[in-house]
Amino acid sequence: MSDDNNDNNQQNGTSSSNSNTPPPTSSAADNNVPAKMIEHFKAHKVDVAMWLMRILAIIFTVFYVLPIFGTQQSAFNKVLLSNAAISALRLHQRLPSFTFSREFLARLFVEDSCHYLMYSLIFLNVQPTLLILAPIVLFAVLHASSYSLKLLDIIGQNSWWGARFLISLVEFQAGNILKAASFSEIFIMPLAVVMTFMGRAGLMTPIMYYHFLVMRYSSRRNPYTRNAFAELRMTAEALAARSPGVVGKIVQKAIAFISRLAPPPQPAPAQQ
Repeated sequence: MSDDNNDNNQQNGTSSSNSNTPPPTSSAADNNVPAKMIEHFKAHKVDVAMWLMRILAIIFTVFYVLPIFGTQQSAFNKVLLSNAAISALRLHQRLPSFTFSREFLARLFVEDSCHYLMYSLIFLNVQPTLLILAPIVLFAVLHASSYSLKLLDIIGQNSWWGARFLISLVEFQAGNILKAASFSEIFIMPLAVVMTFMGRAGLMTPIMYYHFLVMRYSSRRNPYTRNAFAELRMTAEALAARSPGVVGKIVQKAIAFISRLAPPPQPAPAQQ
């Protein structure tokens, strides 16, 4: 009987000790966060590198607006170089190994990343202007926010609620951000012409930028530039209809001239 009582006491003690054991806390999960982040960084090196470059582009744009560290020209060039690095890494993801062939070049020039790699090269040697940085920083904010949300999900669903709130605002305004970037691309064209006449850009700058704008207009992934041109045309036609005769004719001729510069519509890709 005493042995049975001792066994019962031991069982009761074990059960009571188990019942008194506190539930696991979140500290173990928190300790796993650095390991998860390191594992994610190793598995997605290119994506993380582009995320860091986009953050640098945003920081250098702030330094351009507020030239506390260095000159505006230095910050301007660093934004363009960051954008060039992002575009090169994106091309590395999307395209196979380089081959000097017509098929590869055709595929290269339809990529939006190739367009913005050219964009950085076009304006690398001009005098700095904030409008030139506008499309870069808008795309950087949009894409950096999207990837930051992935990193926050790795840390935890309820972590960094302030950053999540800011990211939600950016995602809510994603359409307007893309539209603003497209309008910036268009308005840079007359700016490039003016800068050339003022001696702030080279003679080839507006010509090269025109070809960039043609590629953006023909982009298959991003229709916002085409849509922005369509909105501007409707606004200009409405203005011409309300204007006096001479002004209306000038506006109509400007619309016709710009329309002739537009590339022919591209056929839709075949469905596979």
